[in-house]
Amino acid sequence: KMGDTAKPIVKVLNEQTAASKSVIKATDLAKKLQKTMLSIKGECIGEDRGIDYDKLKNSGAYKEYKSETLQLQTVSLDELSENERKAFFINLYNALTIHGLAEQKTLPSSVLDIQQFWKTTAYKVGGLVYSLDDMEHGVLRGNKSHPASTKPQFSEGDPRIKYAIKKLDPRIHFALVCGAVSCPAINVYTADNLDKALDSATRNFCKQEVSMFTEVDEIWMSKIFLWYRDDFGGNDVDVIEWIMPYLEKDIQDRAVVLLFKIKNVGKVDIKYNEYDWRLNKLGVTPIIL
Repeated sequence: KMGDTAKPIVKVLNEQTAASKSVIKATDLAKKLQKTMLSIKGECIGEDRGIDYDKLKNSGAYKEYKSETLQLQTVSLDELSENERKAFFINLYNALTIHGLAEQKTLPSSVLDIQQFWKTTAYKVGGLVYSLDDMEHGVLRGNKSHPASTKPQFSEGDPRIKYAIKKLDPRIHFALVCGAVSCPAINVYTADNLDKALDSATRNFCKQEVSMFTEVDEIWMSKIFLWYRDDFGGNDVDVIEWIMPYLEKDIQDRAVVLLFKIKNVGKVDIKYNEYDWRLNKLGVTPIIL
């Protein structure tokens, strides 16, 4: 997500001196965290995808989740396969976003009201600190640069580079919840169901955010496809071709027509939906254009 560039002070949310130093296997901890996150989702996330932050802060599942995050400090990521690591960091990113917002003294009306939220909100995992930006751009995007930067997230020699996903999977963009109304819906991912779940998340997001208007030769889509255009191939044609398999049949048919026009006539307007940065709290529903 977009951000500014001054050197931030990172706030590690699971760094407590009284933390249990008992070592738990990464796969076991991943399962524990998945279970607790599912409880939180069931108790505190509404049908409209909004989060009831007041209820969350007082819920037993959230207290349990916070104590489980202490065990992240000593976990070994070396035990995880690439697929397990991908699911692990998607879940961790989403949970850390909610954790970071829930711990604000007063709940902001937008995540953008918190200065450098994605750079400064972090967990210590296996002895190393990972901010939200580190998890997204460093690990899950295979150490690519933030859209507002030209440098890779992790510089050469950074010990976290070894945990970067080798092959970028653009579907992660539809699994990561940044705390805004326009973000994808929150889900809990497991290594076993990851491929199917990411496909489903991508289809759901495209259904909501991608429109094809053959009558006026316009394509409307989420700004995620603009900010991360390189992840989807690099140009308009690449992006549309990437999206096509995830569209419903009638929209896909329209996309074929518009894609033909782009390639042969060049007269198709590509427009981007306004990104709704309001906080994803209960009762704040997306504005459908």
